Amino acid sequence: MNKSKAIKTSISIIVIIFIWAVVTEMELVSSYILPSPLKVLDSLCKMIKTGEIFEDIYISYIRVFKGFFLATLSAFLLAMVRVILPKCNDYYETIVQFLKNVPPLSLISLLILWFGIGETTKIAIIVLTAFFPIYLNTVKGFVSCDKKLLEVGQVYGYSKVNSFFKIMLPYAMSDILVGMRIGLGYSWRAIIGAEMIAASSGLGHMILFAQQMSRTDKVIVGILVIGIVGYLTDRLFAFIINKSLKGSEKNGWD
Repeated sequence: MNKSKAIKTSISIIVIIFIWAVVTEMELVSSYILPSPLKVLDSLCKMIKTGEIFEDIYISYIRVFKGFFLATLSAFLLAMVRVILPKCNDYYETIVQFLKNVPPLSLISLLILWFGIGETTKIAIIVLTAFFPIYLNTVKGFVSCDKKLLEVGQVYGYSKVNSFFKIMLPYAMSDILVGMRIGLGYSWRAIIGAEMIAASSGLGHMILFAQQMSRTDKVIVGILVIGIVGYLTDRLFAFIINKSLKGSEKNGWD
């Protein structure tokens, strides 16, 4: 983020906090519904001192990493099969398109019946959520490969596998990384929902427990922490994309 953008972002944040403070100070909204910024900050400081917030962040991060890794691996392998063995596409593409329209959170009850409320259920929700944007972007990158490059590969006697790894994969890397970035954001959305329903730890559970205890300040802390952690994760991934592509691709998210 450049200096000018950082300044403008800071101004926006200050304005939001100022309006928030004025609304709570004038008691335009009940403090039960919307506690003051100082109250939320005080709760955050206490949670930092006790270390409970870091424990929840760590637990959610591990779940997201596992689910995101499995989603990326399965999406890449299925996209690779589609390109190298196009005739196999007819066997599973309709099923993929069907599942793409099924909200993963609607499957939580079924997953709990199958796997209980352990880690498997939460990771499965992340995989189902992150898989489709990664898969669709990966396929897009592969099928949009320049036909002239593939013809050059044929001239040099490349097999389908060689053409895939030496031509199509490098060509599609931009779309693959963008799909992974989208999938990573979806993973955070999924884990919070899953933890609210089937967990005894993590940021989602923390928010739900705070709501049950009527601690609106902790609910807001949880929301802010999720936003910050998700933002930092996204910026890290954006940095990796930029370095991997040598800054040659722009996706409008800078």
